[in-house]
Amino acid sequence: MPMRCRFLIVASRRTGLALLIGAMLTATVVVPIRGTRLGAGLAAIAVWDFEADEPGKIAKGFSAEVGTWVVAKDGGNQVLFQTAKNEDAVFNLALVRSIAYQDVDLTVRLKAIAGEVDRGGGLVWRAKDKHNYYICRYNPLEDNFRVYKVENGKRTQFASAKVPGDEAWHALRATMSGNKIACYLDDKKLLEVEDSTFPGPGMIGLWSKADAQSYFDDLSISK
Repeated sequence: MPMRCRFLIVASRRTGLALLIGAMLTATVVVPIRGTRLGAGLAAIAVWDFEADEPGKIAKGFSAEVGTWVVAKDGGNQVLFQTAKNEDAVFNLALVRSIAYQDVDLTVRLKAIAGEVDRGGGLVWRAKDKHNYYICRYNPLEDNFRVYKVENGKRTQFASAKVPGDEAWHALRATMSGNKIACYLDDKKLLEVEDSTFPGPGMIGLWSKADAQSYFDDLSISK
């Protein structure tokens, strides 16, 4: 259960109906998650699809910890776009500061747009601040999908899978229960690790590295 949460959305996968309890964030709505499976049972607690947000500004509820994060148009769709071109050692990070979760099931759709040093991006969970969190990310330049921890600003790799790199939309999913982490790319479980560095609840968010400019859409959390 969340430590702090200004909204709670419960959606049935069968009916697609949603029950809203409390005050829902303006930019948070229940939508179908294209190309992403949320697992059995409830579809989602919360989903950010960015359609109600103002282009050119960061999405409501998000904090741009590092990098430049703005809502942008992708055809008739709206996405959260990381636009900064930072140095190689910089981790671009946007956090949802209004909630904190311990055990999570996170999904997001990602499209790599540009980047010479790095490309792609990923999901963040159990974040204490911009220097401490777990992350799984897809990098089409390196043709890999990896899971890490970032502790005191230092990134440590846990596991890596070889995957083909491209500029298409991809679905990333990360689950953590206790100390067990599983990471999926396009519905395929590719990484499984155990770690207890961050045992308690933390924030969720989105991530890219260096000059990786990427679109993010349909961020969701389910339990």
